[in-house]
Amino acid sequence: MGNLQQQLQSTGDFLSISREHPWSLPETFQFEITHSASGNKSIAKVLETGIIVFEPLTQTSTQDIVLSCGVHGNETAPIEICAELVQKLILGELPLAQRVLFIFGNPASMNVAQRFVEENMNRLFSGGHSIDQGQGVGLINKERERALLLENTVRAFFQQGTELGNSRERMHYDLHTAIRGAKYDKFAVYPFLHGKPRKPEQLQFLLACGVNTILLSNSPTTTFSYFSSNEFAADAFTVELGKVRPFGENDMSQFEQVKTTLTRLVSGEDLQLKAFDEADFHIFTVAQVINRHHENFTLNFADDAPNFTDFTKGYVLAIDGENEIKAQQDGEAIIFPNAKVAIGQRALLTVVPSALNSEI
Repeated sequence: MGNLQQQLQSTGDFLSISREHPWSLPETFQFEITHSASGNKSIAKVLETGIIVFEPLTQTSTQDIVLSCGVHGNETAPIEICAELVQKLILGELPLAQRVLFIFGNPASMNVAQRFVEENMNRLFSGGHSIDQGQGVGLINKERERALLLENTVRAFFQQGTELGNSRERMHYDLHTAIRGAKYDKFAVYPFLHGKPRKPEQLQFLLACGVNTILLSNSPTTTFSYFSSNEFAADAFTVELGKVRPFGENDMSQFEQVKTTLTRLVSGEDLQLKAFDEADFHIFTVAQVINRHHENFTLNFADDAPNFTDFTKGYVLAIDGENEIKAQQDGEAIIFPNAKVAIGQRALLTVVPSALNSEI
């Protein structure tokens, strides 16, 4: 048994091992786990730094679940939530009923407490790692290489589930936190489904996680959740859980609903979902995607304006070179504003109120 395996089995601290080896582990391995209360057995497979799969051995699973976090390394609350779940699974304290792939996306950026090291990884999926984004074509940095690895890992995980033969559900919840505060501090982006209907039961699940604000994307993107949704028909979401804070400074009591619901999900417990009522949700549709095209780019509102701040029609939201970008309708609200993105990347989304299966 290797030293890393011994360390992991004794502590359950997969996050620390991943941060100690931010780009690659010196060894990969797997080991069997016996749940302390039930005696049920599972297997843990360490595939690479930040990537670990759990599969039940004594139960028949019906779901293939991807829980990813840390695609942006300074978004720490989801990282801490996933690290705790992984630790409990490794130590046999949490029963496992479903196949679960945990991904800690960018350990190197965690170590420098930054969103990324060289390039925003959540713009590198669906082949974005090999598309010219102003820095040249191809796998030109480690974050692009990592994005390709994560794509291949998710593909293999879902394919292996299919090979089990029984009818299966696929899910991917990509957990983040926002750069700034928000009028609604927990919200989720529902990727573009190319005309397929959105699923109320997925919103019921998010509500159980304490997430009652949903953004309906209406175009393809290069985000991790869109990749899983579009490539594998997984029920996938980008889930924003509060605001960016350093490790150890999150008020984890704010995430009890998320932790409880994810625990129930992986252990096969009753999720205790409330009956669907659209009135329980704030639902928005993306109105404008505003990319930065010039060096001279400014946002025309306060740096601390929270997500979901809304403006009247005609208000100048941003100035890109000599172009003024205005709100196109009353009540248009801002999401993910960031004037410092690389040229060609998204600096701002705007959204307007909508309904679950309405798109503009």
